[in-house]
Amino acid sequence: MIFTAMSDGRFELNGRVTRCALGKGGVVAAEDKREGDGKSPLGTWPIRRVLFRPDKGGAPRTGLPTKALERDDGWCDAPGDPAYNRAVKLPHPASAEHMWREDDVYDLVCVLAHNDDPPVPGLGSAIFMHLARPGYAPTEGCVALSREDMLDLLAVAKLGDAVAIVEG
Repeated sequence: MIFTAMSDGRFELNGRVTRCALGKGGVVAAEDKREGDGKSPLGTWPIRRVLFRPDKGGAPRTGLPTKALERDDGWCDAPGDPAYNRAVKLPHPASAEHMWREDDVYDLVCVLAHNDDPPVPGLGSAIFMHLARPGYAPTEGCVALSREDMLDLLAVAKLGDAVAIVEG
């Protein structure tokens, strides 16, 4: 199944259209994506796995692989580091995003297969589908859904499913 995030903030989910947030810089062709540009990469990105905060509801019901986040989990966003666009443990010697956050957006995270096989330094890291901020504030390049919509998606998602980011 392919779930579709449209650049105008619509998201196709199980035969209905709901809301999503995308990058504050809009969308960009995947080959033009650059680290830190705030843009969501156009394309279809398989969902690799689901990360979740065990203290915020536990593992979601899903056919996707899941992993509980730990307080020292991070994601490397330093293009020159060998762990670029990979999960790391904090502290990490290079720049890395904290995955255990207090703003709730990473309580549920789908790791998308953007720039991961193998990662090309500088073409963007940490492109996730995560929970939306209040008012669906733009992301740094990710796709963001409400908790309810994310749980609905996860309930039907299985390995091989993907998120398409398209103009629309």
